[in-house]
Amino acid sequence: MTRVVCPGSFDPVTNGHLDIITRASYLFDEVVVVVLVNESKKGLFDTEERIDLIRRSLRERPNVTVDSYAGLLVDYCAQNDVAAIVKGLRAVSDFDYELQMAQMNGNLTGVDTVFIPTAPDYMFIASSLVKEVARHGGDVADLVPPVVLNALDRKFGH
Repeated sequence: MTRVVCPGSFDPVTNGHLDIITRASYLFDEVVVVVLVNESKKGLFDTEERIDLIRRSLRERPNVTVDSYAGLLVDYCAQNDVAAIVKGLRAVSDFDYELQMAQMNGNLTGVDTVFIPTAPDYMFIASSLVKEVARHGGDVADLVPPVVLNALDRKFGH
């Protein structure tokens, strides 16, 4: 059985994230979405809220689970028998950074990284932009799943 991880902060999860995760779920036996915890950053949603939003957004994907981890992703991979890391790429600038990370991760533990290009409809979506637009009352309904839209509305009082 091939287990892979799709890591990220997912603050919040977007339709772009869900596209990559769903496509990975067709390619691999098990996909673990790992919410990476960075104690030095305060997110809009706490870790448990992010996990809940991801789980609710991916209910129809039985081979997708959600977890969180504070530490090096390669350590998570080693501890959980993970074969590869799956990353979405939106642009060439993403590739420059992600390739460097992939090479470092491979050097540290031998874990491979699989890149999936983002679908054209989602190339411009970033969690930070979604939060900024939502904060100011802009329409993000086409950028996030309904459960996230509701959560954003509650956070920003819309």
